[in-house]
Amino acid sequence: MKKVLVICTGNSCRSIMAEALINHYLGDEWQAFSAGTHPSRVHPYAINALQEIGVATEGLCSQSISEYWHRQDIDLVITVCDSASARCPVWPAPAKQIHMSFADPVNYKARSFDEDMRGFRIVRDEIVKDLLPLLQEEDA
Repeated sequence: MKKVLVICTGNSCRSIMAEALINHYLGDEWQAFSAGTHPSRVHPYAINALQEIGVATEGLCSQSISEYWHRQDIDLVITVCDSASARCPVWPAPAKQIHMSFADPVNYKARSFDEDMRGFRIVRDEIVKDLLPLLQEEDA
């Protein structure tokens, strides 16, 4: 089984959703982890977006990339935001690196739950549409 580490700045939305979606849909071929350059907390709307489509969320937590520096078993590192890509330009272990940017799903001007959730649903669906096929190609 191949291992993939998904990195974002806060490890609160995009990387967390990617970790859960990869493990849900591609768990027979890939084991996903996620981390942040400046970890914070898992955004509750990221959890909501995953649970809406039946993806397990227990155990998801915001972690620092420093927890993975020593890992020699990571096959692929994917940055999912431009800031993380700039701050983590070289992975210390021999792993392939890919950058695939997804927009920040947080709508700071939202006035309702549905407005708040819109960005999270969009990013969730983009990860399924764009990132999962990339991993399937990597596995082939």
